[in-house]
Amino acid sequence: MAVKPIYAAGLDAGSRQTRLVICVLENSRIRLVGASAVESQGWAKGRIADQQAVTESVTAALRDADSYAASALQSVVVGMGGPTVRGANGRGVLELGYVQEIQQTDVRRVIERASRVQLMEDRMVLQLFPQDFVVDGHPGHRDPRKMLAACLEINVHLVTASIQEHNAIIGAVNAAHLAVEESVYEGLAACYAAVLPENRREGIAVVDIGAQSTELVVYYGDAMHLASTGRICGDHFTRDLAQGLCLSFEDAEQVKMEFGCALAKDSPENILVELPTPEDRQPRETARHIVNRILSARAQELFRFVRGEFARVGMERALIGGVFLTGAGAKLPGLCDAAEEILQCQTRFGLTEGIQDWPLELNDPAWCTAAGLAMYSAKLKQHAGLQRENATWIGKMLK
Repeated sequence: MAVKPIYAAGLDAGSRQTRLVICVLENSRIRLVGASAVESQGWAKGRIADQQAVTESVTAALRDADSYAASALQSVVVGMGGPTVRGANGRGVLELGYVQEIQQTDVRRVIERASRVQLMEDRMVLQLFPQDFVVDGHPGHRDPRKMLAACLEINVHLVTASIQEHNAIIGAVNAAHLAVEESVYEGLAACYAAVLPENRREGIAVVDIGAQSTELVVYYGDAMHLASTGRICGDHFTRDLAQGLCLSFEDAEQVKMEFGCALAKDSPENILVELPTPEDRQPRETARHIVNRILSARAQELFRFVRGEFARVGMERALIGGVFLTGAGAKLPGLCDAAEEILQCQTRFGLTEGIQDWPLELNDPAWCTAAGLAMYSAKLKQHAGLQRENATWIGKMLK
């Protein structure tokens, strides 16, 4: 009897492109079986403006995947990002009453207390990331189980989101006849795909530059220290060119991709580029140095914001592992060099690692979020399978 395949899928419903990655779980490893990218509709300034249009984009991505897995797919892990997502530190305290051995139930209870925070209206806890445990006033413990204590505390990083925005993306995916296994912060998903767990221990950051929002996560050791969303994104670079060179948004995007560079100092002033013009107008030219100076100013603003976020959590000089740039907006030439210049640490593109049969054409920073969401789905499926196995009589005997 053939074993029914276990599919793990990630859906990155971005404001410019909707990307779907479908994998199959085989012997604790995942293998790519389908992927698609279609133009997104229904977004404005990083938020859903037309839920039905978003549903149509998801349906188109599912249809474009063109594989048996796409037709058999029933659920996905979906990404959540944009200006409504924020991160903040939290704390939970559990008084045990007297000195006793800390059990798994105590760990669960203190985590639940850390998640019970007072939030403003229309806010929800999207994800909670433990940083360290404090056992009887002594911080820095990763696993307090079996230790003796009378008081257990936990420091956490909470990622919160708009309930309305969360319901809108879930509703859009459900309307495309897909269940949502879990909603995951997009910055975390990009980090999940681009950075191996053992490489996070020396301190790393992932800057996921999308069309209408930029997500930032910082890890030190096994703990997340920062989840943040910035307003500067890929479209800002394009709008700057459109205004500075009197171009349409589409023409400015073309100029950015063909001639743009985030470092103006390396661009000779005597090289001219021809600008797109309507048919009834005379051709126009401008110095390539001017194009790059416009883009360089916006890149500096972006990475100054990133540096300020690092400083806010005391990680400005602690990222030995470096900074990874992901997202479609990261592909602007010279952006890694601009980041290194301002952040003063090694910077590289984040590319997907850990998925078998991942093709070269998808070896692109823009695919990291969707790939990370699929990997997260595989982790959920694997964990659920172990729980089912342990629930059987044989599983209980072998546990």
